[in-house]
Amino acid sequence: MVRSRIFFQCHRPPRQDCSSALNCGPSWSSLLQRQRDNESNQKPKETMEAAGKSVCVTGAGGFIASWLVKLLLSRGQYAVRGTVRDPGASKNAHLKALEGAGERLQLLKADLLDYNSVASAIAGCEGVFHVASPVPSGRSSNPEVEVIGPALTGTTNVLKACYEAKVRRVVVVSSCAAVFANPNWPKGKVFDEDCWSDEDYCRKNEDWYFLSKTLAERGAFAYAAKTGLDVVTICPSYVFGPLMQPIVNSSSKVILNYFKGNLETVENRLRNMVDVRDVADALLLAYENSEASGRYISSSHPIKVSDMINILKTLYPTYHYPKNFVEVDDYSVFSSKKLQKLGWTFRPIEEILRDTVESYKAFGILN
Repeated sequence: MVRSRIFFQCHRPPRQDCSSALNCGPSWSSLLQRQRDNESNQKPKETMEAAGKSVCVTGAGGFIASWLVKLLLSRGQYAVRGTVRDPGASKNAHLKALEGAGERLQLLKADLLDYNSVASAIAGCEGVFHVASPVPSGRSSNPEVEVIGPALTGTTNVLKACYEAKVRRVVVVSSCAAVFANPNWPKGKVFDEDCWSDEDYCRKNEDWYFLSKTLAERGAFAYAAKTGLDVVTICPSYVFGPLMQPIVNSSSKVILNYFKGNLETVENRLRNMVDVRDVADALLLAYENSEASGRYISSSHPIKVSDMINILKTLYPTYHYPKNFVEVDDYSVFSSKKLQKLGWTFRPIEEILRDTVESYKAFGILN
């Protein structure tokens, strides 16, 4: 029996366009410095009163969680506990190198399926960001054990530990996968927070990741209703943006496939995307804003694959891209109006793609 591997991961002003990959804007190091400077100058519009500032981030070494840890440290007021499987692993070295990490970041070994280790990490924290969730790298041979069970048990353990620790608010990273897989949603209607993926439909199509995110998010709100725990969820769409370590997340593989040169024809689907740094902003906004409640979709740009590739061609003309596009009946657009009412903003599509590819180049991934 072949078993799929499971990973725990944790979905401004535009810069001047450029026409050469060799002369494309500032260096990656300067991009990181600019991001650090911008984050340091940002102030929350409306923050919850807090007696302490210790927060916990589950799955801290993942794509989204890493940027969240960076953002929290840049604020200067948070002491961050990050749960990881192995604090000494090289894949977590980028977290220890962050500014402020030496003083205010503690990496703790924790298994989300082990309640005691989760409770130990969360004890004493005023807030928790539950980012970790199992993402299958391929078709699962035993989805209940490999995907669904871990997602539900992990979320339950985190919420129970938060309730016992009297945490002020828990922000849970869900996904648009928990939103749009619903055949009963009116065709052509923009997806908003009122739509939930249909569990039977997900099972029928064997969309196990979709099902796991849906069940985990519903379970989180059910637990909140039963206990009074303050739970807010963020549902990102396809998460792109610069990597902080040379580990490619699932969404980034979509862009990388366009650079390989072995795809002559691709489906011209409508992609809903969001920058990982904007997702981190959304998570912190949902935590700090006292008026935040319920679930929030975090998605910035619906864009056709052909338009995305045209932008990439302009920025990086030397690569071999797909030449033919097959039109498909795919209208899935997400609304982030509810999140924007809290003050959330997002980056231009050109900036997202440029910074994403520049990080691939910096880590040698495109080679």
